[in-house]
Amino acid sequence: MKKLIIGAAALALSASMAMAETVRMGTEGAYPPYNFINDAGEIDGFEREVGDELCKRAGLTCEWVKNDWDSIIPNLVSSNYDTIIAGMSITDERDKVIDFTQDYYPPTASAYVGVSDDVDLMNGMIAAQTATIQAAHVAESGAMLVEFATPEETLAAVRNGEADAVLADRDYLVPLVEDSAGALMFVGDPVPLGGGVGMGLRESDTELRDKFDAAITSMKADGSLNELLKKWFGEDTATY
Repeated sequence: MKKLIIGAAALALSASMAMAETVRMGTEGAYPPYNFINDAGEIDGFEREVGDELCKRAGLTCEWVKNDWDSIIPNLVSSNYDTIIAGMSITDERDKVIDFTQDYYPPTASAYVGVSDDVDLMNGMIAAQTATIQAAHVAESGAMLVEFATPEETLAAVRNGEADAVLADRDYLVPLVEDSAGALMFVGDPVPLGGGVGMGLRESDTELRDKFDAAITSMKADGSLNELLKKWFGEDTATY
């Protein structure tokens, strides 16, 4: 009986250790090509490929969790998942609440898109997704900010006349402008914002952050991260 009890305890311990090594990767699933839900109903995109490779290199078993953008930081802090990998730019304001890895997507520009090139970007109605660096920039610019929960809604607002333009990551907007057959266009100058895109983690998870940092460094060193950047964002995208 004692051997059975000891054996059961050992199995329970090994199971708990395995569970401890399972990292829940939180993402929005609504921001292509960074992350999106494919036809099979699975999380896909640049960050799915990067995240899976980072977990492999770090020796971690990872599972993916979809979460709406407007609650993505609170749910990380509440331990509903262990990381944020969702096109989140590294900013000083966010760094006060959560921790970040080094960037896995270099700092790039945001851009305005409208239906005509005569938009008054300083005084008009500008759409942006809630709780983004773009929304903060519009609020500080003097223009009237119109916030929406999802990136799709920001573009819809421009198309139906609720907003004069949208401000978002340029890499997100490029394929949408190209596919609009001239209905949408870039307006004004690019706006450099943020310090690149990194993985968000709870400030207490320093060991996990270090594992992912080492994995990101190795992907930069062997060129595999640049390959994925070009695959998902085109040959002209910024690389390391």
